[in-house]
Amino acid sequence: MFFNKVILVVTAFLLVTLSQAHPAGFNFGWGSHYGGRTRGMSFGLSPQFYQFSCPQANDIVMSVLEKAIAKDIRTAASLLRLHFHDCFVQGCDASILLDNSATIVSEKNGGPNKNSVRGYDVIDEIKSKLEQACPRTVSCADIVALAARGSTVLSGGPNWELPLGRRDSKTASLRGSNKNIPPPNATIEGLLTFFKRQGLDEVDLVALSGAHTIGVARCATFKQRLYNQNGNNQPDENLEKTFYFGLKTMCPKSGGDNIISPLDFGSPRMFDNTYYKLLLRGKGLLNSDEVLLTGNVKETHELVKKYAQDESLFFEQFALSMIKLGNIRPITGFNGEVRKNCRRVN
Repeated sequence: MFFNKVILVVTAFLLVTLSQAHPAGFNFGWGSHYGGRTRGMSFGLSPQFYQFSCPQANDIVMSVLEKAIAKDIRTAASLLRLHFHDCFVQGCDASILLDNSATIVSEKNGGPNKNSVRGYDVIDEIKSKLEQACPRTVSCADIVALAARGSTVLSGGPNWELPLGRRDSKTASLRGSNKNIPPPNATIEGLLTFFKRQGLDEVDLVALSGAHTIGVARCATFKQRLYNQNGNNQPDENLEKTFYFGLKTMCPKSGGDNIISPLDFGSPRMFDNTYYKLLLRGKGLLNSDEVLLTGNVKETHELVKKYAQDESLFFEQFALSMIKLGNIRPITGFNGEVRKNCRRVN
């Protein structure tokens, strides 16, 4: 009888302790509501995941972001893009943050990332402050997701309830970074293939492309449209003429690959729906922007028009699609790890 009571007390203690560490609750089965790479037991993602273990996590993230974005306005777009480029490779697992090591071939050297993806230093600073406040608690993968949401909000965009509880990968995939991230010259068919591979549909494609309402692109990513769109040494006929000549002036046929141009020159610092309005006027910067309207897919064409007319509709769908993006194959439960330094495995 005595031993039975002891077992009951110990069991109750463990359940209370684990429920505080994982307030999302338990799912003793195969998979969870939001999906997680687990074996036998899985933990779903939850907005309240750090409610007890690190309740100040988001405040710390936002305080670093506010200073970083005030110092460099491009930081917001860079952190949004960082989240996207992380999740599309092997899920939202912070694999993009890992540097080269004896066991890691870094995704940072992948074609879509090298000399292009930014914001690593901001993630480092957030991680450092979180380690001081809540050691070995908040994962780098969750930091990337929180930074993407915070960057959107601080730029004037929507907020959303963000599911948390991702853990960090112990691996990276250079091959995946070269294979799975859509290029800026993608066709509409290519874009849909890339997105559907991640469980994202036409609505997600058009809504998430709206992140281009902030940020810039290098001349190298749109030069083809100016000088040789179809292999005939002619520009893209979909480019509005004044816009075309302006781009041609700043982006020469030879050289100048790193010269930058805003993706949304109408309101480059504000997260709004101007991006879609510009697409309707033939002023989308990248081929992957313009084909949302001119590609042979009626649904994407109609969505561009709807989001151009109704900013609140765009904001609502952007938030939903960002949640969906952030739920791509997260590592949860006891798999992976919480890195102490986001650039290397523990």
